[in-house]
Amino acid sequence: MYLAHAFGKRYELPIPLAYFVLGAALVVFASFLVVLPRRVAAGTVDAARAEFEAPLPRGWLAPAVGVMGLAGLVVVGLAGLVVVGLVGSQTVAENILPTVFWLVVWIAVPLSCGLLGDWTRPLNPFAALARLGDSPTARRLLLGSARPVQWPARLGWWPATVAFFAAACGELVFNQSATLPRVTAWGLFGWAALSAGAGLFFGAPAWTARGELFSVLFATWGRLGRFRFGAPGRSGFGGGLAAGFEAVPSRMAFLLLLLVSVSFDGLLATPLWSRARLDVLDAATASATTVQWETVAAFALLGLATWLVFGGFAHAVARLGGHDVRPVAALHGLLPSLLPIAYGYLFAHNLQYLLVNGQLLVPLLGNPTGLDGGQWLPAPFDDSFEPHTHLLPSAAFWYVAVVVIVAVHVVAVVVAHGHLARSGRDERAAKASEWPWVAAMVAYTMVSLVLMAQPLVKEAPAKPATSAAIGEVVAR
Repeated sequence: MYLAHAFGKRYELPIPLAYFVLGAALVVFASFLVVLPRRVAAGTVDAARAEFEAPLPRGWLAPAVGVMGLAGLVVVGLAGLVVVGLVGSQTVAENILPTVFWLVVWIAVPLSCGLLGDWTRPLNPFAALARLGDSPTARRLLLGSARPVQWPARLGWWPATVAFFAAACGELVFNQSATLPRVTAWGLFGWAALSAGAGLFFGAPAWTARGELFSVLFATWGRLGRFRFGAPGRSGFGGGLAAGFEAVPSRMAFLLLLLVSVSFDGLLATPLWSRARLDVLDAATASATTVQWETVAAFALLGLATWLVFGGFAHAVARLGGHDVRPVAALHGLLPSLLPIAYGYLFAHNLQYLLVNGQLLVPLLGNPTGLDGGQWLPAPFDDSFEPHTHLLPSAAFWYVAVVVIVAVHVVAVVVAHGHLARSGRDERAAKASEWPWVAAMVAYTMVSLVLMAQPLVKEAPAKPATSAAIGEVVAR
């Protein structure tokens, strides 16, 4: 049986949740008071050029096999997973494909990129297919010209953004069907075919920079990582944030979806969401499909609401700082400060899920297809393996979540300070402009902790008053 998000026994808080929330908010606010007087060095980066022209990293892995040889290996690996998904057992826990994709590729790899940098480009099979399809000879035969079609400016980052929204809906809303091996396999096959065709039509650099979901996803998280692996930015954690992001709505939508998708995952676990579904939908008449599409609509509305709320704060920032920019441009400048928050929430929300469900890879490696007779490794790589569902107590996951969420909001305050100190009309205006954004950071810290607490912790029930205490009160 697949272990969903693998939340264990709920931890009973020693103090009310409100105390944790208020304490975290005070820490974030205190960090703002510390960084407010600090001066920052001036600097500008052409974000559009930096994002579009990052070269394929060489010198650490590709020379060992050769770029084309490595591309062939990763494509064969993808093909093998697709075949396993199509012909193997359709029970999720018995087929290796759902665990490899939804746990390793969708969660573990992004988290690793956020720590190390985007190490995936030589190993991304979809990017490899785009490079293999990027053939001048084939274009001359099929399109009449060896030159690739120029990427339309209006298309921007929308292919990757729409694909991310669809995959997130598969994970959060349609997970009962999207995680089925055959469904996941067909999805990967379709995206592989699209990547090869887009590489032929637009050229691999254009497609992998703005259209290919996993290239864009891993490169975005890689902005936070310790190493650049050929990507723009200074060395060190968060060094890629200085390069900025291209100031177009599609790129902004992609970044905000990274934040909203994890927040929405937390929202789905709240009692408030459960009560809202019961109030809005008539359980006797509403079908499961209706409920799912209502949830998709709520996901999209939450994304729009997040854009509007943060856009409103960014507009207040711009007015106080005398930036003389439109609200969209004001929000764009502050987007790098939101990426660490999205990463911290992704890490905190999925840590227990990774540690528990990741153990399922052990028996799956012994029988990837899940079919009778498919066992090719001995114990413990078989059904005798029992996952440890309580590796750490729930209290440990809760306190890790608190520390991580507070830490990334502090980082967000520091990153925003660097941007606003350079953008203000003068020093006084720059400092004034930071107050609305720190208010947004403090508020989001509180919201994040409340959402994170729902599946992990419970508050101790109020102690009933004793008869002696009641008698004392009456006597008074």
